[in-house]
Amino acid sequence: MNDMHQDDPEGGTESRPPVVAELSQLMVHLLKGVLYRQDDERLWASLLSLQARVREQAAVLLLDLVLDEAEGYAFFKSQPEPEDVDATPRPPRLIARRPLSYPVSLMLALLRKRMAEADAGGGDTRLVLSREEIAELMRVFLPDGTNEARLVDQVDSTITKVVELGYLRKLKPAAGAAQQAPRYEVRRILKAFVDAQWLADFDARLEGYRTALSGADRDKEAGR
Repeated sequence: MNDMHQDDPEGGTESRPPVVAELSQLMVHLLKGVLYRQDDERLWASLLSLQARVREQAAVLLLDLVLDEAEGYAFFKSQPEPEDVDATPRPPRLIARRPLSYPVSLMLALLRKRMAEADAGGGDTRLVLSREEIAELMRVFLPDGTNEARLVDQVDSTITKVVELGYLRKLKPAAGAAQQAPRYEVRRILKAFVDAQWLADFDARLEGYRTALSGADRDKEAGR
């Protein structure tokens, strides 16, 4: 009996059925974040073949699988809260809701609008922008009198947060172009976060963001 338990002392995946190992890998990846087809073609193919099993496992955790085959991304989101107020209390969310600051919300809105314009024009679906191009998008909606150094600092800080959220990906400089200005790919998952209805109210939302930013700027000036 002892010999039987010593065949795999490291607990490796050799003893697991291949499907179970693939399912485990998919669940771990999706619980950590977004799965992009372009980042892992093999794992993406596994998801397409095992998506029913993934959905079943996700449902146990009160999660839904969002899978967009055309755009090439998948992620988990929390299931909607039950309408019955007397329902049994739900366990804590696995996918936390993160409040967004006005600058981050503004940048996401502008990037989504830029993506919609690029899609309408046809051609490459991969949208890549330089830091300067992103700054120009933001400049119009920042308070009058914002100096260049302050603009750059705010844009850099906001870009960093948007990268952390997974909606921008910083690209590596081309070979021999170490001094090239930073360039960023706008990830297609932004379409899932900013939907068509959200874009329909785009102008009103941007005016709200601009008012809020102006108010914050006045508050800082008054606090000096």
